[in-house]
Amino acid sequence: MRRTRWIVLGGCFLAYLFDALEIVLLSLALPAIRVDMGLSVTQAGLLATATLLGIGVSSVMGGYVADNFGRKKALIASLVIFGLFTAAIAVVPNFTVFLILRFLAGIGLGAVWSVVSAYVVETWPTKSRGRAAAFVISAFPAGGALAAVISGQFLPDWRLMFLVAGTAVVLPLFIVLVFFRESATWAADRAAHVADVVSVRDVLGGSLRRRTVLGTAMAALALTGYWGATTWLPTYLTTERDLPPESVALFVMILNVGMFLGYNGFGFLADSIGRRRTIILTLLGVAVTMPVYALTTDQTALMWLGPLFGAFTAFFGLFGSYLGELFPTRVRATGAGFCFNVGRGVSALAPFGLAGLAGVIGFSGGLIVCAGFFALAAVVALLLPRNGVQAADPVAGRTAELRRDATATT
Repeated sequence: MRRTRWIVLGGCFLAYLFDALEIVLLSLALPAIRVDMGLSVTQAGLLATATLLGIGVSSVMGGYVADNFGRKKALIASLVIFGLFTAAIAVVPNFTVFLILRFLAGIGLGAVWSVVSAYVVETWPTKSRGRAAAFVISAFPAGGALAAVISGQFLPDWRLMFLVAGTAVVLPLFIVLVFFRESATWAADRAAHVADVVSVRDVLGGSLRRRTVLGTAMAALALTGYWGATTWLPTYLTTERDLPPESVALFVMILNVGMFLGYNGFGFLADSIGRRRTIILTLLGVAVTMPVYALTTDQTALMWLGPLFGAFTAFFGLFGSYLGELFPTRVRATGAGFCFNVGRGVSALAPFGLAGLAGVIGFSGGLIVCAGFFALAAVVALLLPRNGVQAADPVAGRTAELRRDATATT
């Protein structure tokens, strides 16, 4: 069991690293894509929006597959989908096809989060689940740092860059196919509910409705701030802070180092003081540091402030364990995936909206607006259960399943 636990941890980290790589590469490539295809700022923002809309759709599709057919099959399907449609960008003929491909890739990209979060919750004991989930999701900033390195090597040839990134997904796909076993917790629960078909209705009805709605609202607000800020950060640095394009990759890489350290550091803290408290702390932290970053004009100060506010985006990693614990095994991927990915779907408007705001108040003003969304997310988090794994099973009215979930891997 211990060996399985570590295989899941490493494999899920790698799968999510490639997931992050595909998302962040688009942000870094937008300046080159705009020049090459003659796109406006609004059109470029729509490319990011299309990706997030696809991610929103995956909240239903990914959770349905994972809860009804297994975590492993769902993860394999997700990797194949986003790898294939990312590689296809290499031959995209026009803006419309580009939008469609990003939407389809987004379906696979969003489903990965749902599955890896469920895998970690179901294979790691409660006492270390927060740090384990945070480590897996810290693959996102690690993927962002890798994206900065890759973009520096390939840009302005963004077509070749996406071809290489898409085909490289065969690496995590191979690991999942060969070394992963199906979640024992899911398999046992599925055997007990063999006739049941899980759907979104299961998490939108009864006593689960409140936590689903609040969890979705928290994720939507936090991710609106996150995607609004990070999508346009390279453009902000070049247009308003006069950084040369070759320096942006370094800034983004340092920022992602701060994110990686923050995800893992706050993951340990979450296991000590609780997931929800740590989420609130990080949301308030980024709400305070983001405006400071936006108003700073000194380039050296910007370089070192980036990792500071980046560290506070650790809520992104903590959502994995916290949202997963809010739902029982039978609907875990559906419930957690719905909250997080519908939140990401709602946040699809953020890149487009910030592009519009930039014409009025500048990108720095837009970043300050994003900080307000983080603060609102912290308020919503206060309304959610303090520790989902200790709550009674809201579906069956029993504590047995949650107790089994918490101790299955100890």
